[in-house]
Amino acid sequence: MQIEILYCGVCHSDIHQVRDEWGGSIFPMVPGHEIVGRVVKVGGHVKKFKEGDLAGVGCFVDSCRECPQCKSGLEQYCDVGMNATYNGYEKDGKTPTYGGYSTNIVVDENYVLKVSEKLPLAGVAPLLCAGITTYSPLRHVGVKKGDKVAVLGLGGLGHMAVKFASSFGAEVTMLSSSPSKEADAKKLGAHHFVLTSDKKQMNTVRNTFDVILNTVSAPHQYATYLDLLTVNGTMIVVGVPPKPAEVPAFNLIMKRRSIIGSLIGGITETQEMLDYCAEQHIVSEVEVINVSYINQAYERMLKNDVKYRFVIDITSLRN
Repeated sequence: MQIEILYCGVCHSDIHQVRDEWGGSIFPMVPGHEIVGRVVKVGGHVKKFKEGDLAGVGCFVDSCRECPQCKSGLEQYCDVGMNATYNGYEKDGKTPTYGGYSTNIVVDENYVLKVSEKLPLAGVAPLLCAGITTYSPLRHVGVKKGDKVAVLGLGGLGHMAVKFASSFGAEVTMLSSSPSKEADAKKLGAHHFVLTSDKKQMNTVRNTFDVILNTVSAPHQYATYLDLLTVNGTMIVVGVPPKPAEVPAFNLIMKRRSIIGSLIGGITETQEMLDYCAEQHIVSEVEVINVSYINQAYERMLKNDVKYRFVIDITSLRN
């Protein structure tokens, strides 16, 4: 099926891929895996969508479909490897995939999401990556009313984590190194704010949290934040620092704490997340830009100068 792209979110991973900071970048490259648009053509076997439907495409456009992960709705963990929306290859292993900084994309219907007409589409686009990246792990660990959840880092991922955790009924604390972010954190739904550079504030929340969702991609000490977890507490890692982190064993064993990682979500769960957002009126906080502004947007992202996700208006590419 062919989707005319209307908006595409700008993920921090786009910068890494464009600059080949993770290695293995495939050029020429068309980034973008936070895609919303409208179906303009469907093939003869398409049953789930029709022309005119709103649709979304996230971080992958195919997978092996046969491994235990794919069959259980965890395509993002495909044993063969999911086929990335861009900077990857189709299943033939030869044809490059191209993403959402473009006017159209063709995707198998089984890897396309239904998008509600209820929400502003620019705010929906980042849900396809930033949204599911935070929704999935919070659901996986069963965050519920009364749980004490801390979100480390208020950016594209962190602001969605705050929205989701608070909507699930948790008592949410924002952990940030930027005092200027306190007001925003509370507007987004955080109940408390702790300045991580303030030792006194940090000491008041030691052994406190059931869950910490760690969104930070810059180098930082995991041990500092593990000490904030209560007995059986869990740190969920979704940020990707450039170098491996050190994790002292005592910080884990003394309170039976754990660290887990999480990667986006499968198609079924991503659809669940989009439906939940439509019901709860949850979208990302975005700054809409023309495609010609992308280089400036990258530079601003590196300075954390965006609240909280850039989204490209793809009509600017058509004009």
